[in-house]
Amino acid sequence: MITGIITSYKEPKTICKSISNMIQSFIKAGVEYEILVLAPDEETLKEARSYTGLKTKVRIIQDHGEGKPAALNMAFKESKGSIMILTDGDIYISIYAIRELLKGMEDKTFGAISGRPISINSKENMLGFWSHILTDMAHKTRINNKNFPVSGYLYALQNGILNDMPKETLSDDAYNSFKLIEKNWNIGYCPGAQVFVKYPDNLKDWFAQKKRSGGGFTQLTSEFKMKPPPNTRSFWQELKGLWNVLAYAKTPQELGWTLALIVARIWLWINIFWERKVMHKDFNKTWTRIESTK
Repeated sequence: MITGIITSYKEPKTICKSISNMIQSFIKAGVEYEILVLAPDEETLKEARSYTGLKTKVRIIQDHGEGKPAALNMAFKESKGSIMILTDGDIYISIYAIRELLKGMEDKTFGAISGRPISINSKENMLGFWSHILTDMAHKTRINNKNFPVSGYLYALQNGILNDMPKETLSDDAYNSFKLIEKNWNIGYCPGAQVFVKYPDNLKDWFAQKKRSGGGFTQLTSEFKMKPPPNTRSFWQELKGLWNVLAYAKTPQELGWTLALIVARIWLWINIFWERKVMHKDFNKTWTRIESTK
């Protein structure tokens, strides 16, 4: 038995396609499965319940609206599978994604294996171009570095290894990755397990999303006092990859957008430092909904 977990919040327009894609991916994998769909809001739950493909293999669970970490804690307790496939209700996994992840999990030294996010944004505008740079750089980093943290958009996780994570965790995927490495499990990467993601198309949402994800890594070390694994995301780690980022540009316009990204990332890390290490900003103020990714 393999458990698929889809966490969602106010995503009635995308939840049915997310469920459908996971079902098709499980069918291609040829395994016995269940799917848990968790959301706190009635509009998402209503769409999920009305989905014509729903049968006994799919369970709809209303979480308490305390954030994704709390919803995942609930899902882990409900899961019957030996391996869990985690994803979100506003993105879509490829038809062979689960098959590829399960192949990787045959190596019993792996506690988790990350899928590969693919940006569906256009490269013909600045923010779309940024999304392609960052996803492609993350792809190269995961290929070249052992035990790099998983992507929360799609990963496989062995059941029964991890206990409840704190509800105020900003980056659940980073927290789970740190915990696995603390417990001497390896983290793998499967580029063939693709997940298609819409990234922010305005600067307000871009900064909000990146402050939450980047700030999550800072929170783990500064507030939770966890030891970071090698090559963990940080300002200094990004500086090491600066030349690769600059080399990504193929036209003068793309070079201009790349330079703008570098400035934006520097400003982002200054904000993360201020909010996490100086102000210790509250979880509810940092975990804001990103509308333009829906």
